[in-house]
Amino acid sequence: MKIAVIGAKGLPAKQGGIEHHCQEIYPRLVAKGHSVDLFARSSYTGDISLHHYQVEGVRVVSLPCLNLKGMDALLTAALGAIASSGTCYDIIHFHAVGPALFTWLPKIASTAKIVVTCHGLDWQRSKWSKASSYLLRLGERAAVRFADRIIVVSEELRSYFKQTYGEEEALYYIPNAPSKLSESDPNFAYGSSLGLTQGRYIVFLGRLVPEKCPDLLIKAFKSIQAQGWKLALVGGSSDTPEFTTQLRNLAENSPDIIFTNELQGARLAEIIRGAGLFVLPSEIEGLPLAMLEAMQEGIPVVASNLPVHQQLVGHNRGMLFPVGDVDSCKQRLDWGIHHLQELAEMAQNAQKHIKDNYNWDKITNDMLGLYTELLPAPPLPDLQDNPTQNSPLIGIANTKVSS
Repeated sequence: MKIAVIGAKGLPAKQGGIEHHCQEIYPRLVAKGHSVDLFARSSYTGDISLHHYQVEGVRVVSLPCLNLKGMDALLTAALGAIASSGTCYDIIHFHAVGPALFTWLPKIASTAKIVVTCHGLDWQRSKWSKASSYLLRLGERAAVRFADRIIVVSEELRSYFKQTYGEEEALYYIPNAPSKLSESDPNFAYGSSLGLTQGRYIVFLGRLVPEKCPDLLIKAFKSIQAQGWKLALVGGSSDTPEFTTQLRNLAENSPDIIFTNELQGARLAEIIRGAGLFVLPSEIEGLPLAMLEAMQEGIPVVASNLPVHQQLVGHNRGMLFPVGDVDSCKQRLDWGIHHLQELAEMAQNAQKHIKDNYNWDKITNDMLGLYTELLPAPPLPDLQDNPTQNSPLIGIANTKVSS
């Protein structure tokens, strides 16, 4: 099976849920004998020339783009749609509703089956202008019209497509799963260099963008009496330099609030594993990989009460507070810091839930099953000329078994 992937920034994965999603699934498909081409952005790969390279068997094709807010994603998706239409792919898989704006092109110019994964309702994100949000909505509608299948990563997204478009038959629910974190330093040397103490800090992990509400978390943390505790914000800007500056101004150079920027590998694993509390106060999420990773590692979770967060940390697997409510967030943080044993029990429940329900091998098999279902069945061998010679079943039936 030959598969084209459009919509990811590139590989290897650095920052971004879609990139980590692709790095988990597509090398597994390659290992099963399939071919995968992933069309990437030059703004991510760092080389403006048209070239390709391999990541765990996946052929990454770096396409030139404009390094402008929002435009690089759309331009690369358009170029990827054009390039994939001229090649004999079996499946062309678009990730996110923005790139799905171009699903019509391979639909009419190729015989490939079109799949779109909706990782979240991107048009709701506050960083986009009205014009950009409108284009993202058009992409969502294009996915409904032109895709042979739409994959959603949460029950909330499945309900949204059913209610908004009456779409049900083409919808598939395939969630994300946590990535396996790298080995980390048991001596916590990097964390100590930041002034952190194991088990005595709150961690926020994600892009520093308005819809993830790190500003709310900073305000809540500053208002509690948390002697000996610190707040670590792990992540970088995503076309939001002004917002990142606002966050640093809000922190007022407090020694108890630490900005680590983007972390990867052993350092990221060390900071996640050493945390006493993981907090995600977002107002918009698809299915947050960062939260899945924290739950997988047994880190207690506090989150805003989005439906997808309720899906993950409901039933005594963590604590929730109303979206956008600083006072409620403050109360949950204060309670959690002073009730670590109760939090540890919730974290154990969450860890078991993730192990039982969110697994990349199962997700890959589900994806492969969807692809296979879309493709025509291979023709049966022609047995008319010499059925005895061509049929393995007949050959077995005619084999003598000696006693």
